[in-house]
Amino acid sequence: MMAHLSAIAIGLVLDRIIGDPPTWPHPVRWIGTLVSRLTAKWNKGPKAFRNGFLLVGIVAASAFTGAFLLVSIGHSIHWLAGVAVEAVLIAAGLAQKSLRDAAEDVYRPLIENDMPKAREKLGWIVGRDTERLNKSEITRGVVETVSENTSDGVTAPLFWAFLFGAPGLWMYKAVNTCDSMIGYKNEEFRHFGFASARLDDVLNWIPSRITGALILLTTKNERSLTMRQRFEHWQRDAKKHPSPNSGWLEAATAIQLGVELGGINTYKGIVSDRERMGTPVFPLEARHIKEAIKQMHAATLWFFILFAIGGLLLELT
Repeated sequence: MMAHLSAIAIGLVLDRIIGDPPTWPHPVRWIGTLVSRLTAKWNKGPKAFRNGFLLVGIVAASAFTGAFLLVSIGHSIHWLAGVAVEAVLIAAGLAQKSLRDAAEDVYRPLIENDMPKAREKLGWIVGRDTERLNKSEITRGVVETVSENTSDGVTAPLFWAFLFGAPGLWMYKAVNTCDSMIGYKNEEFRHFGFASARLDDVLNWIPSRITGALILLTTKNERSLTMRQRFEHWQRDAKKHPSPNSGWLEAATAIQLGVELGGINTYKGIVSDRERMGTPVFPLEARHIKEAIKQMHAATLWFFILFAIGGLLLELT
């Protein structure tokens, strides 16, 4: 257990400091290549729905097995080598630094009033149209992205790493990658991507709710709401989100910052009016991007502490 927890702790630190250097090879790219090849071969005809289940199963099993073999080889050399290999694999599967950097890439031109650049940088991390967004809407896009991906990209991978080590983390990352690539309700992927989308929802169900609760418990509430009020508002607003998981993050963020998230988004010219979460006590400003990043770091730290203590207590019993 101590070797396992050490690998997770080291992986967290490596991700926070180094992140994902763009010139380094990354397992997600290999997973993406496998998904693309299987999609081109299988997303056709009346068997597309069944093939979607096969795809996500094969991709997840391949990622789990690959990570398991690498960690096993490391441990066969020396336990320290096993910890090192697992730590590197865990670091590669987390997104603290890359998420922070992406948010700050929008924040910097935003505070310099360089709106074209802020819109361009936002377009790199969201699917919505950004060409005409004002400062408030640009900020909303970043805050929602950081909030949602605190679970998707950080605590959910950690959750599966605590349960099954680096293989569990990469099983989750494989499913999450499948969902990102084919888990859409459009004509092309409605049937083929169904399994990937639903399995991703299942794997993120527990982590998203724990992470949302940690945001409410461990970060500053700008409105000085009592803890009871925070959780009541959270229960009310989280279910407004079309995603079964993202709302628990975004609602917590909105409540703590005293802002309103949700609203009108445009995707390739198609307008989507999403229900609002939170109460707009304060207007959305660039500073809220920094606050969302702080929430991500706080929730991540406490998520690790919570599960590390739980693991140690299980080890002692």
